[in-house]
Amino acid sequence: MDLWEIESEIRAGGISPVCGVDEAGRGPLAGPVCAAAVILPFGTQIEGLDDSKKLSAKKRVALYDIIVERAVAYGIAFADVEEIERLNILGATFLAMNRAIAKLSIMPQLALVDGNSCRGIELCSRCVVGGDGKCASVAAASILAKVTRDRLMLEMDALYPQYGFAKHKGYGTAAHYAALREFGPCPIHRPGFLKKGLHGEDGK
Repeated sequence: MDLWEIESEIRAGGISPVCGVDEAGRGPLAGPVCAAAVILPFGTQIEGLDDSKKLSAKKRVALYDIIVERAVAYGIAFADVEEIERLNILGATFLAMNRAIAKLSIMPQLALVDGNSCRGIELCSRCVVGGDGKCASVAAASILAKVTRDRLMLEMDALYPQYGFAKHKGYGTAAHYAALREFGPCPIHRPGFLKKGLHGEDGK
């Protein structure tokens, strides 16, 4: 698939620059949601660039460094657990995305947002379902967001080692639920997500 096809069509209509936006961490029981916005040089080819979920952790880290080096501009931001509780996860995701876009050193004319909803994005935007596998800048954003959030959860593992955050990054695995039943929640757990019950299935 040509990861520049969508942006090529947009540029042909006179809209440039365009940023890609994606998030990591909507589903976990703990930790913030992280979003990234990326403007890549148009047409640049980064070997192995793809949806972060399809890549190994080692490959994501390698691509993170390449993306940061080559990007025209990028921004990464969080929405914390209190904001997730106050706004709900979708509202907090939009908050993180808007913060990431605001950090761009060059303001784009359009944001391509992964998913089927972008009504909370302050910049003119367009949703791209499966965008992290269809659009280079969105794929780049997915990698920056995922690597950044994973690194934060490693730091949280050092603070709260009993939960195994280094392994599951806050998602609802069987081991995570078992730790919650034994130790109860810690300050970075999302109370609204825990209300679904500590006997639920693994988070996705």
